[in-house]
Parts: sequence; structure tokens; C-alpha cells
Amino acid sequence: MHRSYQPFKPVTNRFLQQRWDQSDYENHRSKVSSALPAVDTRGIRTPAHIQLKLKKFQLQDERLSVVDRDNRLLASKLADIVCSKGLVDHRNQYQLKSLNANKRRQELLLVSHQNQAIYQRITSRQSEYRRRLWLDDWERTERRLDGISRYPKAPADKQRSHRKVEFAAVERSEPSTSSSNSNTKSTDRET
Repeated sequence: MHRSYQPFKPVTNRFLQQRWDQSDYENHRSKVSSALPAVDTRGIRTPAHIQLKLKKFQLQDERLSVVDRDNRLLASKLADIVCSKGLVDHRNQYQLKSLNANKRRQELLLVSHQNQAIYQRITSRQSEYRRRLWLDDWERTERRLDGISRYPKAPADKQRSHRKVEFAAVERSEPSTSSSNSNTKSTDRET
């Protein structure tokens, strides 16, 4: 085996060697704990004109000056009111005068009379709708559909379709058709 070259070390005491090694180790640990990074990771310094934001301060000062001026005006007005012993005219006793009030009133009366006349004409007229004929026609159509359809309606649906709601105006206006229609319905139901 080949022995590597080692520099000459003077032979020393084991106790001294241990103290030196300990002091070297403590020196090394203190250097490691106080070591600084080799790479600078800090960001760039923010410029002073961005940090201060002078425009914001200027706008704030302007707002405060406007508020101060308004406060001074209000204070002076309040002082004037207090010094004047309450002689402030705060009563408004004006009568509203319209130049065309009479004409508008006449037009309103005319429109209301016309509306009443239209209402009277509408209510006095008999209805031209024949609700009974429409219902009879609808029942005939339903019977035809039941005769043609593959699946006829259920009995509950048929009962519901034959139910009638009759109004007094319909019965009075068409007495002859209601009796003839009721006879045809009873014959249709039997068939």
C-alpha cells in the first residue's frame, strides 16, 4: 500500500489537541451562523416619487380646504342668524296661480262626461257573443274526438266536460236556444 504524504505535525498532547479542535469547531459554527447569502435577493428600491404620492396629498389638501371654506361659510351664516334675533323670513305664504286652471278643469269635466256616456252605451248593449253555442260546439267536437281517438277519455274527464256554468245574462238572452240545446244534449248522451 502506498502511503499518502502528510505534512509534518509536531507531536502534541492529546488534551491540547482536543481544545484546539473544539475552538476550531466553534469558530467554524460562528462563521456559518453569521454567513450572508452570496446572491442579493432583495427587490429594487422603490423610487421616492412613487413612495410619497404627492398627487394624492395635493388632492387631499384641496378637499380639506374646500371643507374648511364651507364650514367657515356655514359658521358665518349661523352667526348672522344668531345676531339678527330671529328675523329670518321662513314663511312661504304664496298661493299657487295657474294661468290655464279653468281650461284644464273644463277639459277634465268634458272627458269625464264622455267617459260616462261611453260606459252607459257599453252597459246598455246586449252581448253579441253566444257562449251557449260555443259550449255546444265544443261538446260536439269532444264527442267526435272520442269517437275517432284510439284511447277515449276517462269517465272523470267526460263528467267534467259536461259540467256547465250558466250565467244569468246568458239564460235571459237566449231562452229558446237553451231549452232546445238541453234536449239535444240529453239525446246525444243517450246515444
